[in-house]
Amino acid sequence: MDWAQATKIGQTLLISPLIGFSAAFLLLTILKAMIRIPALYKEPEGHKPPPIWIRGLLILTCTGVSFFHGGNDGQKGMGLIMLILIGTVPTANALNRTMREQDVNTFLAASAQAQTALSHYAGGVAPADPHAATLEVVRDRKVTPQGVAAIAALTGTIAKEVDQYHSMDKVPPGSMVNIRNDMYLASEGLRFVSKAKSLNVSAADQSLFDAYKKQLDRSTKFIPTWVKVAVAIALGLGTMIGWKRIVVTVGERIGKTHMTYAQGASAEIVAMATIGAAEMYGLPVSTTHVLSSGVAGTMVANHSGLQWATVRNLLMAWVLTLPVSIALSGGLYWLLRTVL
Repeated sequence: MDWAQATKIGQTLLISPLIGFSAAFLLLTILKAMIRIPALYKEPEGHKPPPIWIRGLLILTCTGVSFFHGGNDGQKGMGLIMLILIGTVPTANALNRTMREQDVNTFLAASAQAQTALSHYAGGVAPADPHAATLEVVRDRKVTPQGVAAIAALTGTIAKEVDQYHSMDKVPPGSMVNIRNDMYLASEGLRFVSKAKSLNVSAADQSLFDAYKKQLDRSTKFIPTWVKVAVAIALGLGTMIGWKRIVVTVGERIGKTHMTYAQGASAEIVAMATIGAAEMYGLPVSTTHVLSSGVAGTMVANHSGLQWATVRNLLMAWVLTLPVSIALSGGLYWLLRTVL
């Protein structure tokens, strides 16, 4: 298990609500000090619509939250679907078949340049099985000159395989998974080579490694258009059907008073910025966690008070979600292995 990635996920899920709370608290405090427009800080009057400019502000912030929520949650959904597709139908989904013959020359050139650059840091004789040797580098997360020699040899093997078929679309099903595994290992190996301080990789060689890694990732880390469309439709329909309970909880049951327009806008701006930043850096966050934390921050800044029963339930959900998910998935995996 990659504990570095697991720790990164845990830290992100823990820190993002704290950021949402603190940033929303600060933003509303600044707004109240600088923008003295009474209408912003009044509770809605029944079903009476807000002034047009406030409605425009809320539509803008809501749209931003929806957009970045879709982007962040869409990454998770698409990743899960691709894992299932690669695991169940590897011959059709292991490699990106859009690399045509005109792209092969670019790939081969990047491969040759990367292999030459790797030879500057390699030591010893190339192993008989470069795949196994590179796998050892990735597993141990430690690069040695012998490991670099293995990655360089694997790079040459991949180039020969791609050159043999001239197009990913022509790779036979029997070779699909093997080529994908080689590409994935080479990409991960290059990642560790770039990070290895002992190798002291030059800027010019690093540029070559980055270009080749980009070519490899383009072939292995891809998402078909139909998967993107399916996830977008699922998220949209799910939000349309199940929005009410979440909106009521977040909007009415966190604070002891009804939210004002300024509180709603502050919480949404913070949620939009936090989720957008997480999406940019590929970090998993929960939209509900961030937004509800932001609402709680505005309630404290507005001296409205919190409904601690709701806050406790939210905290329990946050704390239990990850371990319960791990336990359920681990138990299901064990059951399936035992039965099947």
